[in-house]
Order: sequence, then structure tokens, then C-alpha cells
Amino acid sequence: MTASDTSPEMEKILIEGYRSMPPERKLRQVTALTQMVQRLALTRIREQYGTLPEKEEKLRLAALWLPRKDMIRWFGWDPEVKGY
Repeated sequence: MTASDTSPEMEKILIEGYRSMPPERKLRQVTALTQMVQRLALTRIREQYGTLPEKEEKLRLAALWLPRKDMIRWFGWDPEVKGY
């Protein structure tokens, strides 16, 4: 897989860096990136829907990652009806 905005030389350096990285550091980086994506998604939800109760924010956020059938079964939340 190559990134269109990254030169092949830089991509090689990046891959080698990830390969030599201790597993704990990789996990910290993945966790940090996941949290950043969730914050960005939450920002989009707040911009789209305004101020919501915390529970509704969490449901809309979860609906972005979980399958619709699971959201309905586990939380009674249909993202196609109530939104993501």
C-alpha cells in the first residue's frame, strides 16, 4: 500500500520505523489515533446536531463504528432513523 502524498523513499523510512517500534509504542500510537478520530467525529456530530445529552452523543458516535443491526439490538437506536 502506498500513500499518494508520500514519496517512496519516505514511505520506506516510515515502514521501517514502524517495524522497529516496540509493540507498546505501536499500541499507544494506535490508541492516540483512534481517540483523535473519535474527537473529530464527535466534533462533526456536535456541529450537525448542536448540544445533545451525553448519552445521545455516545450513541451517535457508536453508530459510526457499530453495525446498524447491533445498534438496534443492543441500544434500541436505529442510525438510519435517528442519525449518526
